[in-house]
Formats: sequence, structure tokens, C-alpha cells
Amino acid sequence: MFQTFAAPSDAAAVPDRVKRLRALLADEGLQAVLQPRGDEHQGEYVAPSSERLRWLTGFTGSAGLTAITRRHAGLFVDGRYTVQARSECGGGLFDFPGFARQALGPWLADKLKSGDVVGFDPWLHTAAEIAWLTDILKPAGILLKPTRRNLVDRIWGKDRPSPPDGPVVPHALKYSGRAADTKIAAVQKALKDAGQDAVVLTAPDSVCWLFNIRGHDVAHNPVALAFAIVPANGKPELFIAQEKLTRDCRTHLDGVVKVSAPALLKDRVAALKKAGRRVRIDHDRSAWWFVRALGKSAVRGGDPCVALKAIKNTTEIKGARIAHVRDGAAVVRFLAWLDSAIADGRTIDEITAVRTLEEKRAGSQALKEISFDTISGSGPNGAIVHYRVTEASNRTLKRGELFLLDSGAQYLEGTTDITRTVAIGEPPAEARERFTLVLKGHIAIATARFPKGTRGLDLDAFARRALWMHGLDYDHGTGHGVGSYLSVHEGPQSISRAGAVAIEPGMIISNEPGYYKEGAYGIRIENLILVTEPERPKGGDREMMGFETLTLVPIDRRLIVPELLTPEEARWIDAYHARVAEVIGPEVDAATLRWLEAATKPL
Repeated sequence: MFQTFAAPSDAAAVPDRVKRLRALLADEGLQAVLQPRGDEHQGEYVAPSSERLRWLTGFTGSAGLTAITRRHAGLFVDGRYTVQARSECGGGLFDFPGFARQALGPWLADKLKSGDVVGFDPWLHTAAEIAWLTDILKPAGILLKPTRRNLVDRIWGKDRPSPPDGPVVPHALKYSGRAADTKIAAVQKALKDAGQDAVVLTAPDSVCWLFNIRGHDVAHNPVALAFAIVPANGKPELFIAQEKLTRDCRTHLDGVVKVSAPALLKDRVAALKKAGRRVRIDHDRSAWWFVRALGKSAVRGGDPCVALKAIKNTTEIKGARIAHVRDGAAVVRFLAWLDSAIADGRTIDEITAVRTLEEKRAGSQALKEISFDTISGSGPNGAIVHYRVTEASNRTLKRGELFLLDSGAQYLEGTTDITRTVAIGEPPAEARERFTLVLKGHIAIATARFPKGTRGLDLDAFARRALWMHGLDYDHGTGHGVGSYLSVHEGPQSISRAGAVAIEPGMIISNEPGYYKEGAYGIRIENLILVTEPERPKGGDREMMGFETLTLVPIDRRLIVPELLTPEEARWIDAYHARVAEVIGPEVDAATLRWLEAATKPL
């Protein structure tokens, strides 16, 4: 199993850990300290040795921050984790003021007084974040101060897991589609065009994409934790423990990049500053330490790999289609099994569902990993947007309820991410109505046509309109970018209220509107979609882009209220199901095929 179900934190130990941290505040002359979820690379997914927020607070989500003062504690999460945070970190120890970007500054200003000092780890916060918070706290006379060593690490001590040391392997050209030297040349061209001498890469997925390598340092993400410096001229330098590199990887990198020990990174940064080089650093994605260390040499600019890897080449697009056929067959086999088991009166719980789905995927002999911990939420657990089932929370799938299953896989050809909400027995009428409203939003995105320059925020309302008309909504984005055998969450594109980046052909994005009724059920319908090349519609005078749906799995017809669909929406469902049946049918066994034929019948 790639996923475990043990309770991820010892909630009973949290009060003592916070107490011990507060004792350090006095020793350090601080009145508060910040501890975010991210690591030195500002990653969403982190190694066990960087799970400081989880260890300190008990919160297991993938985004969040805590602020601990000598008398108060605040846990700041976004709308995806509101219910989860209160559930995992109850007991009255923490306040839950809201999203850090809006609530952190005012909360600190309320709890502290002029002259108080807030400590932060200079490696765990971005330069932009610290600049923003400094401006917010300045009127209140509250100061920010970098700590010499992470305070949570000091109290975690010898129990803290060792840093990851997974093997690093080459990612073959038949999967990547572009050689590392051509990618490096593209980055160097961007630097020369901008009049910059070098760029510091701090995101592991950027480093792995650029050099066509993959690693095993972070669960579910095939990345190696590493930094790199790419000069405008000359050979890049990769900072990684050489013992992690396999023999094949060393051969692959030889002549392309200089490999150096991570301990030399600080010296190289200092040398760039001393030489007066203009060094691009992404203030929004890189640690504050880099900007401080570079001083006047730091030039604000985005990681050039982010936009380059977001637009998939023809090899990656072909691989994505292969991965989705393989994955679709596995998920269809699972759904057929689930319906059969429920019909036979078998008791199925959330963990059994996760294990069985992984078995179906592993049956392809091509599964490298899952792409994130499967969200397997029955009934009220489905209303927890990023619910992670444990042995303590495990719940039986019950008749008359909904079951939300959000999962994904990592194959050499590509990364998948799919959510299906299914009926267990006869679903409630209200749930069917709201499922259909979510489906209307999903279809609105899938069928959208839009001109070049359209941003994700321009499309986001398409998915929400049907829900809004009924006074309903959801508190997460409609879609995120997806990597090619890399992170399941990839930028810069998104379909969301914050999606300010233009959507471009070759990008892969999720289409996942939802609805969540706390304490009752959750609904989400997610497919991955590929942005198509612009073409002029018949009779039109402008070229328009659109989406090709990659995911090939039936949408539960039992939850659809046909009367709520327009004729065009009904035709889309029927056409989608016909395509699923045509493509996935030959990939499954006879019993599964009978289920698939019934599941894809026209409305």
C-alpha cells in the first residue's frame, strides 16, 4: 500500500508541545513564533522530517500556519480545511481566525503589543510573505525576527525523522519529450532576454523537470529535494546529496550539470552576491533567506520553469492520454466491484474502498505511486473537502448516503486525478438535485470556448452559476494545474477566483466543482482537461480555445436529475459516456464491461 491509515498525530501530546515551545520564546526574547506547513522548498507536500505543523498542532492538511504567542495560539487555514482543522485541533487550545493572508496580521496585532517580536524560520517563509506581514504589523509596532534554528525542531529533538534519502533516477526522453539540455537552453534564453545573470531554482518539481530526473523524497510526488543555480551562460549547478543519485542518473547528468553537495549552496549564493551578479529569485515561491543573502543582487522574477513545464509537449500529451485510459480502466473496475459488493449486502468501509482501488490500479503493472492520499468520504465525511481516512475515523458506507472518492495515480506517462461521487443505495432527493447542479457547472467548464488571453478567474464563474442560482457555492478553486509524472498540483494556471494567469494550449487542468453540506454529504465531480489549440468556430471571426476531457470514467447516472439539464447538457453527458464505453470497454473484463454498459447508457 502507498497509503497508511494510522492516526497521523498524537493529539494528547499537543498541549505539552505548545507549552515547551512557549518556554523557548522567553529564552529567545520572542513574544510569538510562526510555523507554516511548508518546507525549505515552499512545497505543498513535504517529507516526514518537515511535518512540523502536524507534529506541533495535530493538523494534517496540506496548507496552513500556526502562530503561537506566550498566551494564545492561532491556526490559520483556508476554506478547504475549516471543518478538518476544528475536528483535529479541538479542545480550546487554538483559535481559528481564518485564512492566514487575511487574518494573521490582525490576529497578531490583537494579541501582541508595540515592541513585541515575532520569530520566524528564514527558510520556511517566502520573501513576499515576510514583506507583506512586515507591512501589516509595522503600524502596530510589532517586529519580525528570523530565528537561528527552527524552534519546533529544538523541542522535536531526536524523535524528528531523518531527512529523506530516496534514490534519484533519470526520466527517460520517451516520457519527457524534451532533452535536459534543450530545457536548460530555454531557461538561459529567458535569463538573457531579461538581462539577468542567473536564476536560483528552489522548487523540487522545477529542478526535476529541468534535468529530467525523478526522486522518492516526498510521498506520492516523484521528486528529489534539491536546489539548483542556472547561469545565463555555462553549466548549471545541482545541489543534492550525491549518494542519492543512482549510477544511471549520474551518467544521465554527466556533462549536463555540475553536481555539488547541498552544504555548498550558501557559498555559491554568497559568491553571486560578491560578484554583483543579477540573480533572479521568485519572491513568491522562494525562502526569505535567499533574498536576504543575495541582497541587492536579488532580482524579482518568476521561476522560469513553472510556465515552461505547464505547457505539455506532444510526448507528454500522448502520455497523459495513455495514463488516463489505463487509470480509467482501473477506476471502472473498482466502481463495478463497489456496486456489486453493495448489492450483495457486503459491509464496505472507507479503508476497504481505498485498498481495493489501489489494488485495481496496481493490477496494471504500471502504477508507480498514488498521486496523493485518497479522499474516501462516506456520508458526512464527504463534506470534509480534504478528508483523510484513518483507523479512528473509518466509516462504513451506508445505504441512502453519498460516497465521495477523490484519488489519483502516478505513471511514467503522466499523473491522474479524478473524483467521483456515487450513490450507495437510494440517494436523497436533495442530494440528487445538488449533484445535478454541480454537474451543470462541470459541463459548463468542459464545453467552454474562450479566446487567447482568457484567465482562470474568467472561467471560474461558469462552474458556479447553477449553484449560485440556488444560493449555493463551494469554498475551493474549480481547477488546478497537473504535472507530467510530477506534482498533482501544479501552477501557474488555475480555474479559481485567484486564477490571474492566462490559460494556454497544452496546459492540463482539473475541472472539479463541488458542494458540501456539513454533517451530511459532499459532492465533487472531477475530470482532468487539456487546453486545446485555438481554432475559429464555423461562422466566427475569432479563434477560440477549448478543453479536451482526458478522464474516462462514468458519472453516476443515479444522481442525475435529467429534468434539470438543458438538451445540450444532456447531449454532453451521453456523448461523454459513449466515449468512455468505446475507449474503456476493450480494457476491462466481461463482468466489468456489463457494468460499464449499464453505467453509460444514454439518459
